[in-house]
Amino acid sequence: MTISETLGNISDTAFGLKPIDYLDLEWFESTKRIQRKKTRQGEDIAIKFLREGQRLREGDILFEDEQKIIVVNILETEAIVISPSSMLEIGTVCYEIGNKHIPLFIQQDKVLLPFEMPMYRWLEVSGFKPEKQSVKLLNLLKSNVEPHGHGSLGSTIFTKILKMAAPKDE
Repeated sequence: MTISETLGNISDTAFGLKPIDYLDLEWFESTKRIQRKKTRQGEDIAIKFLREGQRLREGDILFEDEQKIIVVNILETEAIVISPSSMLEIGTVCYEIGNKHIPLFIQQDKVLLPFEMPMYRWLEVSGFKPEKQSVKLLNLLKSNVEPHGHGSLGSTIFTKILKMAAPKDE
């Protein structure tokens, strides 16, 4: 089955009592325009978004017929969560993280980013009080550069430098 656009979002649509088959995605897969995946029930899905800026969100409906509905589920992942205490702190932490070209999420008055130990340590020593939590990264801030990765954010030069400088005990 080829999907070229979403049909809406489950939170906005009444779909009756149809069974739901979920397409589980990692947070970074939600921005990929072309990919092949299987739903939880084994349905092959080919996603081919042709327009720029199309991306998948939690609850997006990919397919619906009389028997079922296929919906996007963004999986939980390890993340750094920061609860800023002021507008100055939120601006500063967002600027510092954005300056390193790391994807940034704002959810429930918190700043989140995918977990990386070097970044976690940097935030700690900078006084931001980060926490490591397992969460769904859902509200990606729009930027000029879309995030990409294959399970790791080890592609940035900043991350490579921090990893070289980090202690080898972990």
